[in-house]
Amino acid sequence: MQSTLNCQLTPPCPRLRIVAVVLAAGTASRMGGRPKCLLQRDGQTLLNRLLTALENAGIDETVLVLGHKADIIQTSLSTRAHATLKGPQWPAMPIHQVLNPQPTDGQNSSLHLGLAKAQSLQAQWLMVALADQPLLNAADLQALIAAVKASPAGTQMLQPWVEHQPGNPVMLSQKVMSDLLAQSQGATFSSGLPSKDLPGGKEWRQRHPQQVHQWTTSNPHYKVDMDTPEDIAALQTKYGVALTWDTPI
Repeated sequence: MQSTLNCQLTPPCPRLRIVAVVLAAGTASRMGGRPKCLLQRDGQTLLNRLLTALENAGIDETVLVLGHKADIIQTSLSTRAHATLKGPQWPAMPIHQVLNPQPTDGQNSSLHLGLAKAQSLQAQWLMVALADQPLLNAADLQALIAAVKASPAGTQMLQPWVEHQPGNPVMLSQKVMSDLLAQSQGATFSSGLPSKDLPGGKEWRQRHPQQVHQWTTSNPHYKVDMDTPEDIAALQTKYGVALTWDTPI
């Protein structure tokens, strides 16, 4: 997929330093409180599959935002398979864990905690990923990076669009990260501004539509995520992919 996109950056096309922010703090109320990232595909949790895919895709560092059932999720990380596409000479991708003490405040509260950590990691672009997308693989993530390089001049946010619907992960530039963080000054997550009112990518997109690139793709991997037990059943029916719960909650 990468070979069909022409890099629009100054030649020679540079390697971008990309940090991923993985949002895995949600309360999963529609799953009965079971963290969706602990669903297993082929014996591996969705979170561990994603982290390995990020590493195989060449992501430099990852910020993992945890909250609900953080202790159980942290324990599950010890079973993650190592990257297979990078040779033994490559260092492991660093994973920085951040805890959201108020996960009920919603996804934007986790996003801002992740952005605050990512800002210190000198990223040129951020890949904001959900931890419950069972079809995503390293090639999908590499295609997103290639799409950023081929995007129109002035693009600051890129989101995959599949069948006229927005997908994930979303790519954010340094400018978007700085803009969002500037609006969170004073939100302490224990006092001050309520973290549930923090702006996210949707709000930034509405204010700056000219700087957002809707990358049209037919790849359904970007739009499939797991919110309800019905989604799990539909995944097996449509794609033949079975997800199971292994960790008792």
